[in-house]
This record gives sequence, C-alpha cells and structure tokens, in this order.
Amino acid sequence: MSREYRLFYPALPVVAEHAPHRLVYVGDADGRCQIFAWDRRAGALTQLTDRPTGTIRAALDPAGETVWWFDDDLAGVGVWRTTDFPDGPTTSFATTPALPGVAPARHAGIAMADDGTALVGLADDDGLTLHRRQPHGRITEVTRIDGYAYLVDLDPAGDLAVVGTDAAAPDAVTVLDRDGTPVSRIAGRTSRRVWALGFAPGGGEARLLLVVESDGRYFPATWTADGGLTTYEWCWYDTEITASWFPDGRRILIRQDRYARTVLHEADLTARTSVVSPTPAGSVLDAAVWPDGELVYIWTDSLTPPQLRSASGVRLPDSGVRLPDSGAQSDPAAAAVPVDDNTRQELWVPGPGGRIHVLLTVPNDGRATHPAVFLVHGGPSQHARDAYDPLVEVLASTGCAVVRVNYRGSSGYGSAWRNDFSDGVGLTQIADLAAVREHLVAAGAIESGRVALWGTSWGGYLTLLALGVQPQLWRLGVAISPVADYVAAFHAASPAVQALDVTLFGGSPQQVPQAYARSSPVTYVDQVRAPVLLAVSSDDVRCPPEPVERYAGLLAARRVPHQVVRRRAGHDDFDAHSHLALTQTVLLFMQRHFDGVQEEGTPVALAMARPVG
Repeated sequence: MSREYRLFYPALPVVAEHAPHRLVYVGDADGRCQIFAWDRRAGALTQLTDRPTGTIRAALDPAGETVWWFDDDLAGVGVWRTTDFPDGPTTSFATTPALPGVAPARHAGIAMADDGTALVGLADDDGLTLHRRQPHGRITEVTRIDGYAYLVDLDPAGDLAVVGTDAAAPDAVTVLDRDGTPVSRIAGRTSRRVWALGFAPGGGEARLLLVVESDGRYFPATWTADGGLTTYEWCWYDTEITASWFPDGRRILIRQDRYARTVLHEADLTARTSVVSPTPAGSVLDAAVWPDGELVYIWTDSLTPPQLRSASGVRLPDSGVRLPDSGAQSDPAAAAVPVDDNTRQELWVPGPGGRIHVLLTVPNDGRATHPAVFLVHGGPSQHARDAYDPLVEVLASTGCAVVRVNYRGSSGYGSAWRNDFSDGVGLTQIADLAAVREHLVAAGAIESGRVALWGTSWGGYLTLLALGVQPQLWRLGVAISPVADYVAAFHAASPAVQALDVTLFGGSPQQVPQAYARSSPVTYVDQVRAPVLLAVSSDDVRCPPEPVERYAGLLAARRVPHQVVRRRAGHDDFDAHSHLALTQTVLLFMQRHFDGVQEEGTPVALAMARPVG
C-alpha cells in the first residue's frame, strides 16, 4: 500500500493584532505537526519547532514580536516557551521558558492584552491556575480554581479575564478582575447552556461574546460589567453555532454546523441584521476575520482535502509539506477504485428516535451490493461531516461501502438530537447504528453478513459496545483509543474527561454506578463474537490504555480473535508515519478476518490530508 500522506491540523494561523502581516500556524514538517512563522509582507516562511512528537499549540503577541509555543510530553503536560519572531532567513532560534519557575502542567488557555500582557491557564488533576506575565517579564500567580475549568480570554485592557466550565453548570462562565476576584458569574443549566467565546477588540468598555442555548435555539449574547447579559433573541439558529468578533467590535462571524455542513453568517448586533457569507458547499473547520478585515477559513468537502481560503483570495500559507511515501504516485487523485460525486449518497433513515442522517460512499465498481464498514465518529457530540477523510477513500478502494452515521448525540442537528441519550449513554447511539444497518441491508446496498465497525476514541467505545450488545449484527470491529471499561477509564482520565463523563451520566461512578455498568463494553465482553483490533497509546489521558489491555485479556481468555496495537503516543497522534502504519495494520487485520477486502498490494496512492486533534 503506497501513500502520499500529510497531516493537517484544523486551526487557522494566529495573527498578530497590531502587525497582521505576521502569523504563526501549525504545519506539516516531514510528517509531523510543527510551528511555522510566516511574514506575509516579506514572503518568508520559517519552521520554528522540530520536536519528535510534534507541536500543536502556539500564540503570538499583539505586536508580532514574540512567538509562544507549548513544549509538552505525550500526555499533554508541559511548559510554555518563547522565541523572537524571525526577522529574515534563519535556522537558529533562542528559546526561553515563558514562565520560569512554574511547574509543568496541561494547557488550559492563553490570552493576551493589547500591551502584550499574557494570561496563561495551566491545569493539573486538582484544578486550574492562572498566571500573568507582564511585558517586562514579571510573573505572578493570579488565582487558583478547583475542579475542571479553562481560560477563555483576556480583555484588551488586561483588566478582566473570563473562565469557562461545563456549559450547564452554575458557574458556566466566570468573569475575574486583575486580582482573580470574581466580578460576575453567568449560570448555565441543563435547559439553558452558556458558552463564553471572547472579548471584543478595541478600547472602551469590555464586551464579552457568548452563545446561549435555550428552548432548542442558539443565540449570540454579550456581557458587560454595567449592562450584564444581553441575549440577541432576534438572531437565533436551530443548530449549534460558535462565533467571533469582526475587528470593528460591532459585527460577529457566526459559524453554524447544520446537517453535516457549515454555514457562515455575518451578524450586525447594532443594525440587527444577519446575512450568509458565501462559501462553497462543504465544511468550514475554522473561520475568523483578521485584524485587516480579511475573512479566512479552512474549507473541505468529501472530495477535497482541507484548504486555507480567504474571501478575497489573498495569499495564505500552505498547510504543510507533502510527504511522499515509497512508491507513491505523483497524481493525488489516482486511486484503484475512485471516489467521486456519483459514488457519494446522503440518506435520511428512519430510526428509533427520529430520522438519522447518513453519509454513504460506495465503490465505483458497478456492483449494487458491497461489504460495508461503518466509520463511527467520536465526540460524543462531534459529527460526520461533508469533509475529506482519507479512510473513506482507502476503504472504498478495497471494495467496501463506507457508512458514516450522525446518530443521536451528534452535533449539527439541534439540541434535542445532541442531548438524546434516552436509552442510556452509548446504548442510544448503537441503536441508531443498528437501524441504519437494517435499512441498508433491506435496500440491498450492503451485505448482511459482512458489516464492520471502525471507530476512534468515543467512536471506538461505541464499536466495542455494539460488538457486545449486538453481536449478531457486526462481523468485525476496529477500536482505536477506545473506552473499554467506563469506570476504570473514569478514574484514570484527566479532569476534563471526568467532567464530560459526569455530564453524560448525571454523576460519577460512585453516584450512579448502575448507569456506568450498563453502558460499559466490559459488561458485555462475554457476548463478543467478532474479531477485534484494539489500538492503544502509551500516554493517553482521555482513553487510558490499561482498561483496554484488561479487556483484551478477557477476549483472549474466551479465544475471541483479536489484535492489540500499542503505540507510543498521546490520545491524538501527530505523526503521519504512525497514522499510515496503523492504517496498514488495520487493513491487514481486515484481510485476514473480513471477507470482501481486496488483497494487499492494491495500488491506492492519494494525498491523505488527515485532520488531527
């Protein structure tokens, strides 16, 4: 199997507010994510980091003079470092600790005031600490917040900071003064969630942008110290949104996820108007209006790898350098069984909780019925997008139909759909997977006896759960970085993941033990019949490897065919070589255990722009 493979981290470049010709971004360097500096005025591109495990977090001060980057280990624990923005060609960089004396911790937000003051959020197992670094270098600890929390933003004057927690919590949003004293709390609840997004640019009174979900609708909102919370009820959306400010501090750019695609809106909060910003059909993974007024976004669809684009066509940096694998063809579109518009379908399938949106890709080989692989998305509240995924093309090239299901819990279909776990966590979602399978089998699109599941993270969890709860439906399972034992994973996971689990289940394993047991794959391991490939990462703090290893031991004791792939990585792997090696291993496993996959060596050469993170 040959590939031309590159990684793509789906985040826009960071622009210096007062020097918008200077940017830093995450790009591909020899198959790993690294930090690059780009001077648009000089046309100079410089790679700033060269870490073996990759680097994905960077910041730039408003003057464009100092680049910050996060030097972390595979578990995400590290320290911030700084270097001067390169002034001309260079390959040598002097880096210094940004917060000398501060212990390594997990990244939990970074924001900067107009004068270059930086506020840094660092998290450990007990809570969040905010550190302030002033332009002259003085460093102070501002405050300590117990439990899960993260820094959202710092206002332009450096006077107010905003911290977020769970959107349904009583302290969903907290505004702090310079000393870390709370000056306002905006409460959320299950029926009214609240997310803070960021302060408006410019001078004057600090204005915070938020999103409020209420009665199944999503509204932009603002907060000021004098006026409190203002919700713009004239400007509402029926599916999930996020938003950011225009440089004028009056308009906002709204990015709406809707039915597997994205719609951009420009809303004027003063004039009470909202218009759609034209973009091609597909998905926008990130979008912003830069200080010079340029609308930039990352766009992709099912046939097109992610691209940096601008509304007016200004020159933007490439996302990275393609890494040709041995024997890779130069034509990125070359494939054994091409995928094109004629082989992609969208279906709405009747399900136990309502119509289920399905993205179906079939090989262009003239056959009506195919073996199938369900690519199960993670999240839980992410969704399968009209976006490029190289696995779709790879699997179609082996003769398999590829089914991507936006089951209940997926975003982009409104709050009622996203919050539906009525049959239990995980059990609701696999009921939808089963309904889609039944529909496609009855329609003659897929073969009843040759249907596999392939998922990563929460998608891997659903894969294992379905193999145990519905053993008669699935011929094979691939679970990459999954949850196998929810109770054990909870106790080994990071505070952010524990907070998500408490929200999902309505409590901790001690508070609702039966709910965790009912939704845990290990509860049903005795019913698993299908061959299973399990991939674990050594430093995964979201889906820890130890419970998965124990699950594999239970499969071995029952003589269920299985394979465990062990990688030295964190939850997100930023190494293209590792992605490619794992894909090759999975395809070999499928060739041994899943009829219908073509022989090894089928020529599949294509550009694999794999979004990570």
